[in-house]
Amino acid sequence: MTPAPLSARVLVLNGGSSTIKFAIHEVGSATAAPLTGMVDRIGSGRPTVTWRDGAGHAGDGRLGDGRVESAAGSLIDWLEARQEWASVSAIGHRVVHGMSHIHPEPITGELVDELHRLVSYAPDHLPGAIELIELLHARHPQLPQVACFDTAFHASMPRVAMTLPIPRRYQERGVRRYGFHGISFSYLIEELARLAGTDAASRRVILAHLGSGASMAAVHGGKSVDTSMGFTPAAGLVMSTRTGDLDPGLVSFLGLTEHMTTQQFREMVNHESGLLGVSGRSADMRELLAREADDVAAAEAVALFCYQAKKWVGAYAAALGGLDTLVFSAGIGERSAPIRARICAGLGFLGIDLDEIRNVAHAAVISTDASRVAVRVIPTNEEQMIARAVFRVLRLGTDTTET
Repeated sequence: MTPAPLSARVLVLNGGSSTIKFAIHEVGSATAAPLTGMVDRIGSGRPTVTWRDGAGHAGDGRLGDGRVESAAGSLIDWLEARQEWASVSAIGHRVVHGMSHIHPEPITGELVDELHRLVSYAPDHLPGAIELIELLHARHPQLPQVACFDTAFHASMPRVAMTLPIPRRYQERGVRRYGFHGISFSYLIEELARLAGTDAASRRVILAHLGSGASMAAVHGGKSVDTSMGFTPAAGLVMSTRTGDLDPGLVSFLGLTEHMTTQQFREMVNHESGLLGVSGRSADMRELLAREADDVAAAEAVALFCYQAKKWVGAYAAALGGLDTLVFSAGIGERSAPIRARICAGLGFLGIDLDEIRNVAHAAVISTDASRVAVRVIPTNEEQMIARAVFRVLRLGTDTTET
C-alpha cells in the first residue's frame, strides 16, 4: 500500500459498554490530536458527547435518543459534520476480545463474522465495537479499518498463568485466562522504555492500570507474565462496579436463596458491585475519598480497593522473582495520590519507598532516590497506541512514535 501523505488522519474508536472514546490522530505530528472526546451514558438516558480539539477548544452536547443502537450512528453523524473528518484516511478500533489474534490486523468480513461468534466471551463490549465497525463500513466502505485486540498483549503468558482449574475439555473451547487492558499495557511499556530506557522496560515490572476498570500485569522482558483479569474483565481487582475475584460458590448460593438467574448474576457482578456495591453510594473513588471520614461504608470500599491492590503487587513480585519498577496509570492511578500511598504503604520489604512530596505532586517518579524499586506515574493513552498500530498495519506513516 502506498504511504498516505503526512496530512492523513486516523480515527480511533474505543467502544465500551456504556461509553465510546474517540480521537483523530494525525500522521507524523507530535502536537495534540486534532480531536478527542467521549460519548457517555449510552443506554441510560440520552447520550452526551464531550470533545476537545487541537486548538484547545472544548464543548459538549447530546446525541441521539439514548438507545444503544443509535449512539454509534449519532456519533458518526456528529464526526462527519466536523472539519477534522475531511482527511480521515483509516479507522482503528479497540476490540476487547481477540481469542487467538495476537497482532493488530485489517478488518475483513471474515473477521467481523468471527467477532460475532465471540460475543458470548465479552457480551458487554463486543456488540458495541461490532456495531461501529459495520456502520462505518456501510457508510464509508473505502476507508480501511484495523482491529487492535485488548487480549493480545497477554498472549505471551506461560501456560501455567493461562490455565483455569476446571475440566480440561473446556480448554478446547477457549476457556482460559486472557487478560485485558493489553493496549494500555503495551503503551505503558513503550513509554517506560522511552522515559527510563530499554533496560528498565525489560526488567521486572508491575503495571497497575487503576481506573473504572482495574487490572495489573506482571511484565518481564517487555512481555506479559501474568495479569489479574481472567476469562472476562470481571476478574481480579475490585473495580468501580465489578467484583473482581469472587468465590464461585456464590453462584449456587444466590441461585438457591435469591432465585437469581445467570443474567441477574452477571448484572450484579459487572454493574452493581465493586466500589459501588460496598459503599452503597458511589462508584467514583474521588467521591468515596471525600466522604470516608464520615461514611463508614465509603471508607470500607476505599480500604478494600487498596488492600486488594497491595496483595496483587505482592503476588506479582513473587511471580517475577522480585521487582524493579511499579507503574501506576489510568484515572485513579494517575490522579489519586492517597490511593497510591495506601497501596505502597508497608511494601518496604519489596524495596518500595515512596516520596510523599513527589507523590502529592503527581511527579513522574514518586519513589525516593534511595528506593530499590522505581515507582512511576505514567498517563496511559490507548487511543494513541491504536493509532500507532494503524500506522504500522496500513503503512500510513514512516515514524509511528510521533502521534
